Amino acid sequence: MASTFLLLSTEMQASCEAEAAPRVNWTGCDKSGQDFSGKDLSNAVLSKANLSGANFTSARLKHADFNFSDISGAVFDKARMQGVRLIGAKAAKASFKAAIMDDTNFSRSDMAQADFRQARLKQAEFYEAKLGGANFGGAFLHGANLSRSYLVNVVFDEADLSQADLSSAYAESANFREANLIAAVLNKADLKSVDFSGADLSKASLRDAVIDDAIFDNARLGRAIWYDLKRCRSSSVGSCQ
Repeated sequence: MASTFLLLSTEMQASCEAEAAPRVNWTGCDKSGQDFSGKDLSNAVLSKANLSGANFTSARLKHADFNFSDISGAVFDKARMQGVRLIGAKAAKASFKAAIMDDTNFSRSDMAQADFRQARLKQAEFYEAKLGGANFGGAFLHGANLSRSYLVNVVFDEADLSQADLSSAYAESANFREANLIAAVLNKADLKSVDFSGADLSKASLRDAVIDDAIFDNARLGRAIWYDLKRCRSSSVGSCQ
C-alpha cells in the first residue's frame, strides 16, 4: 500500500509543462523528439516518460530516474549520467557514445542495437538486460555486471571488461576482439561462436561455459580457469595449456 501511494503521489506531482531543470518531475510525460542537449536535468524524475527520439547530447543527468521510460532512438552522446537509473527502460537503438555512465543501472532494460562506443560504464548494472546487436566498441566496463544478459551479436571489440561479471550471459556470436577481460567472470555463459581473437583473458573464469566454435586466436589465457575447471598455464596463448 505504501509503495502504491508513493507512486501515485509522484505521478500527481509531475509537471509536464515545467522547464528542463535539476529535479524536474516529468513522470509519465510525453517529451518525445524534444531537444535537451546541454541541459541540466540532474536528479530529474523521468520514470515512465515517453522520451523516444529525444536529444540529450552533452546533457547533465547525474542520478536522474529513467525507470520504465521509453528512450528508444534517443541520443545521449557525451552526456554525464553517473548513477542514473534506467531499470526496465525501452532503449532500442538509443545512442550513448562517449557518455559517462559509471554506476548506472540498466537492469532488465531492452537496449537492442544501442550504441555505447567509447562510453564509460564503470561498475554499471546490466543484469538481465536485452542488448542484442549493441555496440560497446572501446567502452570502459571495468567491474560491470552483465550477468544473465542477452548479448547475441554484441560488439565488445577493444572494450575494457576487466573484472566484469558475464556469468550465465547468452552471448552467442558476440565479438570480443582485442578486449580486456582480465579477471572477468564468464561462468556458465553461452559463448558459442564468440570471437575472442587477441583478447586478454588472463585470470578470467570460464567454469562450465559453452565455448563451441569460439575463436581464441592469439588470446591470452594465462591463469584462466577453463570451462572444464582446468587452470591454464601462465604461458597459454590461443588455447588453454
